[in-house]
Amino acid sequence: MGSSGIGSGISRKRFLAGLGAGAAAPLLAACQSDSEDEPENEESAESGQASAGLRHRGVMYHVTDGERPETGWDAARMREDMRAIRDELHANAVVVYGDGVERLAATATEAAERGLHVWLQPRLADRPQREILDHLAETGRRAEELRRQGAGVHLSVGCEFVLFTPGIAPGDHALERIENLTNGDFNPVHLQRSLADFIGRAATTGRSAFDGRLTYGAAEGDEVDWDLFDIVSVNYYAYHGSRRAAYADDLRPYRHWGKPVAITEFGSCTYEGAPEAGGMGWDVVDYTTVPPTIDESLVRSEETQATYLADVLPVFETLDLYAALVYEFVSPDAPHRPDDPPHDEDMASYGLVKAIWETDEAPGAWRWEPKQAFHAVADHYRRHR
Repeated sequence: MGSSGIGSGISRKRFLAGLGAGAAAPLLAACQSDSEDEPENEESAESGQASAGLRHRGVMYHVTDGERPETGWDAARMREDMRAIRDELHANAVVVYGDGVERLAATATEAAERGLHVWLQPRLADRPQREILDHLAETGRRAEELRRQGAGVHLSVGCEFVLFTPGIAPGDHALERIENLTNGDFNPVHLQRSLADFIGRAATTGRSAFDGRLTYGAAEGDEVDWDLFDIVSVNYYAYHGSRRAAYADDLRPYRHWGKPVAITEFGSCTYEGAPEAGGMGWDVVDYTTVPPTIDESLVRSEETQATYLADVLPVFETLDLYAALVYEFVSPDAPHRPDDPPHDEDMASYGLVKAIWETDEAPGAWRWEPKQAFHAVADHYRRHR
């Protein structure tokens, strides 16, 4: 099946949710330079010396409309989720990302009141650039209010703009843009110039509203002027088992800016071989069927997802990184159907918990249950808390 998700049948919301998983990195490889100015010596991460470990250990939490009313953002459910993230997952940070300033602010406030450090990231996709920047500015003002009240808050001006923002890659919406990128139907020079311009405008907008630390969620390999930001952030889905040197090599280019380096997305779907698929692991679903159908060659494996996280988190602790933030807490529109494996959409989810609908057809008062990955992350975070 392979590329079944990129085409007819997939809804815009479902497609954009999948793109949260670092999808830009493999698509943009063709327009990135192979040469990097890499320093010969790199502090503790390159010398093999022990580092102090991560400062922020967290998870991503999506704030948006669902594909159905029952699966969209809900204040009561959000409050319970923040409690679980703090008390059961043992995280000390959460990425609140999505759209809608009021619900972003409400979620960030709840997280801060529970003692979580908030990474607030507005993602208003497929809207005019001016509207995206206005949404960022208002989110930034709300983040600044929280910061002045004493909360720990960072502001990310956005994520992988080449996919989410019109006017950078060709295409009227994300589906068209990813198709053009996949097919090579774009001008690399124009794309990079347009991307750099919008990142600069977003950084200026963020600075105008927020006085705390600023960052941007870049795809691995993106060319970003990190002098615009306080934290270098990368959505990083590579998997090298527990081979520390390979991860250090991948992340070395981000270190020469002399700023804190954060992994702002990493994770795996829930089937055998998913870690190797990285940020495109979600693209194994045929959305032309009702319900959507999973690639029949795949085997569900919560153990695979958990093993990936148990492998990479201890490595990240040794690389002198500022933060590691797992993608993601839950995918409400990708339910687990244990008695119907061909339609078990949770297999294509990066969620640490699985959504359990009231029936196979309707979410109703759906609930979540922790996967093995949740326990793997919780065990690691608890040991380092």
